[in-house]
Formats: sequence, structure tokens, C-alpha cells
Amino acid sequence: MEKQITQLFENHKNGKTSRREFMRKLAIITGSAAAALTIMPILENNSLTAAEKTRKLAEVVSKMATYPGYTGEMKAFEARPKKGKKFPAVIVIHENRGLVPHIKYVTNRMAAEGFLALAPDALSPVGGTPEDITNVRELFGKLNPEETTKNFVAAVKYLKTHPNSNGKVGCTGFCWGGAMTNNVAVNCENLDAAAPYYGSVPKTEDVPKIKAPVLAHFAENDERINTGIPAFEEALKANNKKYRIYIYPGTQHAFNNDSNPERYNEEQAKIAWKRTVDFFKENLK
Repeated sequence: MEKQITQLFENHKNGKTSRREFMRKLAIITGSAAAALTIMPILENNSLTAAEKTRKLAEVVSKMATYPGYTGEMKAFEARPKKGKKFPAVIVIHENRGLVPHIKYVTNRMAAEGFLALAPDALSPVGGTPEDITNVRELFGKLNPEETTKNFVAAVKYLKTHPNSNGKVGCTGFCWGGAMTNNVAVNCENLDAAAPYYGSVPKTEDVPKIKAPVLAHFAENDERINTGIPAFEEALKANNKKYRIYIYPGTQHAFNNDSNPERYNEEQAKIAWKRTVDFFKENLK
């Protein structure tokens, strides 16, 4: 199957097939449109060949799981390396589209880097992320913000005592999930590291509550989010917090999302990802 996929992608990359035709054939080979959407970012990210990336992710064990949240049982996607028993743990928080295949792929990538990774489904209290996400924002509107934050704080507690965890827990998230990562950092004093991507920053009066080191990623062209950076950094400095802030040149909001070709910036996404992985390895060992 790997040879078929590699050849199919080469033909598409060389202009021999349209994107629509490529995705149609990829869905046939992989068994479903969802599987095709999951593997597509692997193929488009050419830092490794498709075969090498497939092999790397094959070293990961993943499953749907549940954990006790503040509002009740929370659904989540969980992944870890096949080899080994105890790993530093990382929560991966999705965008405002819910727990979609792209986020499951990111979670698998995090596991492939040597972490126990958990991607909670914030929409669990309203039935979970639907297969058709056309109207998913209506479901987000039904969530109670404070309860939602507490459901993610509960994920920290879950991972602290997970049998495959070394007891250290970090959190990362994208867009809506970046803002939620900041909320978790403010509301969970046992969080060991926070790496939000282009998320709304906390209120300056809440910054003193942050105990975890922060690695914050922002896009250069993201006016709404970036207006909060100066006050956020000033508050971090004033309260002697351990932090690093990076603004990535030539990028726009969601530049890490390789399932969104209009926004994805491969070069800067790779840099941010490496920084995130190194940051977690440094703070969760």
C-alpha cells in the first residue's frame, strides 16, 4: 500500500493528476475519505518521505479513550509510543472545529516524538465532535466556558496518574485550543509546561497565576490575536515568569495546520514544531 500511495502522490505532485482525482484515489487505497484526510498532511510535509513518515507513525499505539471530566465523561484520542512504559505527557487541544482527523494526526506526531499524548474532545458534553462539522460552531456555542476549562484541567489530573505517564504534563493547542492552553496554564498550578499556538492571551491580572513555563507561538499576520502580545509579555516579565515568545515571519493564523493549504506555512511550522518538542522534552523529563 505504501508504494501505491507514494506513486500516487508523486503523480499528483508532478501535475499528472488533479487534487480532486488524487484525493478520490487516495480514499480508495486507504479505505475511506477520513483516512485519506488523515494521511494527506504526512504526504504534503516533505521533511521526510511518505514511507519514512508512515514508518515513524507505525511505532505509535493510538485509540479513542475516556477520562473523568468536570462535567462527566470526556471523550479523547490517546496515543503513545509502542516501546516503553512511562512517558512525559502532553495534552493536545483542537481548534474550533473539534476533534477532527488533523488533530488526531498531530496527536500521533506528538506520540511519535516520545510522549503520551491526549487530545480531549471539548464537545463531549454536547455529544462529541460530529462527523459532519459544517455547523460545529453552533455546538461550541452551547459550551459553558468555565466548565470547558475545568474539563481540560481534569485532563491534567488524568495524565498525572496515568499508568503510562512519568507524572509530568504539558499542554499545547491551536487557535481556540491555543487560548484554552492559556486558560489551563492560568487555572492549573500543577501544569508543567504550556505551548499555545496563536491563541488569545490571558487577562494581565491572571498572568500571576501561571506556574508553568510558557512557549507562545504567534503568526506575523494575525492582527486580532497579536494586539494582546505586548501586555501579555509585560505581565510575564513583571511576574518573573519563565517564557519565550516567537512571532513567525510571513505567516498567518493557523500556519501550523497542514490540512489547510491556504494558511499552512511548511517552513515556519517545522521550526515551531521542533521548538515545541524540545521545550516539552526540557520541561517534562
